[in-house]
Amino acid sequence: MQLGELDRETVLDLTVNAIPLGILTFFFVAFVVASPFGWNSVASGLQLAIVGSMIVLLGVLSYYAGRAVSRAEADGEPEEPPGVVPETRE
Repeated sequence: MQLGELDRETVLDLTVNAIPLGILTFFFVAFVVASPFGWNSVASGLQLAIVGSMIVLLGVLSYYAGRAVSRAEADGEPEEPPGVVPETRE
């Protein structure tokens, strides 16, 4: 499965951001539809602007993180566990 530059493994790695995006979207829609505290144009507008900007920023961050991971995997550096010093042969 390819989504632009992102391969299947990268998309699976980035699905952890789907839960916070879903939660933010749920509350954005809930406050627009239900308006439990009434509607004050300044307070409600500020609240929706903050939540909406977090949705956009998390989406953009997820995309660029996926692109960076995909490019790093394409470079093909050998994977070694952290802390392992490569052996030198003389």
